Amino acid sequence: MIHLEWANRPTIREIKCVHTEAKKYLVNRALTTGKTYELKNETEEFYFVIDNTGKVGGYYKEYFEG
Repeated sequence: MIHLEWANRPTIREIKCVHTEAKKYLVNRALTTGKTYELKNETEEFYFVIDNTGKVGGYYKEYFEG
């Protein structure tokens, strides 16, 4: 249950959001284009960052450059 402690873990690196043009989900409520986010965990398909809500959220890598 490592995901319960992601917010308190050290940041892996910072990544920049390059767009919020989602095909299926409302991403622009939690991410801002051009803003840098703290990367807390990474999988093959997703980045887990502390988003604009202050919580850790998982987003497709296509929204970021890093």
